[in-house]
Amino acid sequence: MYPPYRLTLTRAPRKPLIVLPHTLSEVTGPVFGHGDIREADNDLTRQHEGEPIGERITVSGKVLDDNGRPVPNTLIEVWQCNSAGRYRHRIDQHHAPLDPNFSGGGRTLTDAQGNYRFVTIKPGPYPWENHPNAWRPAHIHFSLYGTAFATRLVTQMYFPGDPLLPFCPIFNSIPDPKGRERVISKFELNRTEPGWSLGFRFDIVVRGREATPFEGKK
Repeated sequence: MYPPYRLTLTRAPRKPLIVLPHTLSEVTGPVFGHGDIREADNDLTRQHEGEPIGERITVSGKVLDDNGRPVPNTLIEVWQCNSAGRYRHRIDQHHAPLDPNFSGGGRTLTDAQGNYRFVTIKPGPYPWENHPNAWRPAHIHFSLYGTAFATRLVTQMYFPGDPLLPFCPIFNSIPDPKGRERVISKFELNRTEPGWSLGFRFDIVVRGREATPFEGKK
């Protein structure tokens, strides 16, 4: 629990956890194959008839283990709000417009070298009711699966230079300053496509001392 993030008080377990032993099926399946990924799944700007409104960006990087080795065939799913700061979800009642050409969800598999790539729209900040005048910085949610549901990891990616980062209890719930740096993407000109999109690098380390901070992990 992290008291400045008030919802963790209600989301945290109130009773001791019950450890359920993993069976072979939970450890080895399901296995995600390339056939589960559609052509436009990793391009959130091509999933509807028209183009979404906002700043087009490319987010790419590698998934690595604690020895710096690539982790291939990892299913990565992302979800985010639109450029106005609103999610396409019934409980999001933020007074910002929905974009009919942007759903905010995508997925892809890492290749043999652990690389992944998404094309999307830079999400906007949005208000939330955690504390007075509370705003969430722009961010993209990442979910990673290995070969089974039991291996799922969830984190958030932020953007460099965001003035809202010092005021965000979720971002600041990461106790280690270096850990907070590891959830901030890096702008890289060589990943920028001229006349098309700005490029950001976000490498994800799944374990070890340099691991990316994940939800539910200290």
